[in-house]
Amino acid sequence: MTKESLTLAGGSLSVDLPILEGSVGPKVIDVRKLYAQSDMFTFDPGFTSTASCESKITYIDGDKGELLYRGYPIEQLAEHSDYMEVCYLLLFGELPTPDEKAKFVHDITYHTMLHEQLRNFFGGFRRDAHPMAIMVGVVGAMAAFYHDSTDIADPHQRMVASYRLIAKMPTIAAMAYKYSVGQPFVYPRNDLSYSGNFLNMMFSVPAEEYKLSPTLERAMDLIFILHADHEQNASTSTVRLAGSSGANPFACIAAGIACLWGPAHGGANEACLNMLQEIGTVDRIPEFIARAKDKDDPFRLMGFGHRVYKNFDPRATVMRKTAHEVLGELGVEDPLFDVAMELEKIALEDEYFISKKLYPNVDFYSGIILKAMGFPTEMFTVLFALARTSGWIAQWKEMIEDPAQKIGRPRQLYTGAATRDYVPLEKRG
Repeated sequence: MTKESLTLAGGSLSVDLPILEGSVGPKVIDVRKLYAQSDMFTFDPGFTSTASCESKITYIDGDKGELLYRGYPIEQLAEHSDYMEVCYLLLFGELPTPDEKAKFVHDITYHTMLHEQLRNFFGGFRRDAHPMAIMVGVVGAMAAFYHDSTDIADPHQRMVASYRLIAKMPTIAAMAYKYSVGQPFVYPRNDLSYSGNFLNMMFSVPAEEYKLSPTLERAMDLIFILHADHEQNASTSTVRLAGSSGANPFACIAAGIACLWGPAHGGANEACLNMLQEIGTVDRIPEFIARAKDKDDPFRLMGFGHRVYKNFDPRATVMRKTAHEVLGELGVEDPLFDVAMELEKIALEDEYFISKKLYPNVDFYSGIILKAMGFPTEMFTVLFALARTSGWIAQWKEMIEDPAQKIGRPRQLYTGAATRDYVPLEKRG
């Protein structure tokens, strides 16, 4: 904390508020004692100007188009690392040594199987249930099966729960998909990588051997890395808020999944693909570009621009290269990919898009990649949840271990009726 302070003066009231300074980023006004000193709250719908916690995990500079995990630029991690190493980094704060990584990968690998009785949960859902509904239910139910890792006051139990969630999420996600298409569940394989194992559980069938493509395996791993954490977004804040009450880790992650399910948060890449389907063919692009530029037209191009990044989304830079590699590997012929590539070209060259910094974001490319790989659109948000689990767990763990943490209790600006007396029913009218 710096020695600076901000003085608020109004009438006869004067309040000095300390100014806090992090390692990077804007300074923060500490308003924790504002109510006690002034009998007033701050008003910040959406918490867009409020720091709800102190964190050492992820940093975003939207103006520079910068994303750091524990200080490491996302571009470097995407180029040199893999998802397991990124999980370790998010959880423990440092990149692992070779021995540390080997042990971590081993421990995660040998936690990938689900308790066999959890299979019964899937049978309780309708066959056409949305996979995210299944994810919320099954992840929340894990607390009923793993009683030895729900004591949040025990550091060992916290770690066991963390490992279990990261390890079992791909298994749950793949089983949700297999259930929806009526195929038999595929059990995890310990000889495959984290991403390779997930693809095998998703797409292999007992009738024939599944051939794992290194290009697709790496693309899956990159998608996981790029979505692993993103600071205090809606779902991460939900996990922290649920955790602040002392809820068990499985309940907290289930709450995060439920929040991510919202179309304004985790459904962006699905919305982008729906937009591409609405456009349909390359010859219709000019019509939709004109509509996007028309202020009076409600149509918006999905997958362009970002609420946080006022420059190029650094994750999109990585995904763009991967998208072209995947499409080249698969040789897929689909009009939607032609539409996507032409839209990308226009967005990178058209002065309207450049001036408004409406660059393609990570959702634009990830939707294209996932469709090319064979994932149905209803699985897109499930994959987001799978990848984000490591970030949620790291944030939850940090929150639990923070001595300054209190149960979340936002205040409000009340605009309802003031105190009034009850009127008996027979006297109303």
